[in-house]
Amino acid sequence: MCPARPSASQPGTEYNEPVSDSNSLQKVLDHLHRYEHPLLAFSARDNGGEIEILIDLKNSTVPVHTYVLPIHARDLDHPQFAWHLQRQLYDGLHDYFIEMFTCTPQDRGVDRSEISAGDGRRES
Repeated sequence: MCPARPSASQPGTEYNEPVSDSNSLQKVLDHLHRYEHPLLAFSARDNGGEIEILIDLKNSTVPVHTYVLPIHARDLDHPQFAWHLQRQLYDGLHDYFIEMFTCTPQDRGVDRSEISAGDGRRES
């Protein structure tokens, strides 16, 4: 369970405190463990030297893709890493939910058979 949030008059100093900096992947994982969501699961992986955050829908009854959010080295080294990570995570969540649409008004002229059932994206 998440700890109580500090009041506006006493902002929390723990938010941007350093987390274990043993390696980049562990740093991201340590920060992701601070986030809890009833619908989404967060994880991270090293993909050829680049850190990627993975966002998955928990207990999904429909096929939904995993959202992959790359984290750049410059962001990992930023003095306000926690704030940058949160902004990127929130922006990624927005993109992830938008990508889940299977039909929008802009698709009116598109034949539904052109849209792949597996991931909701148009086939090339």
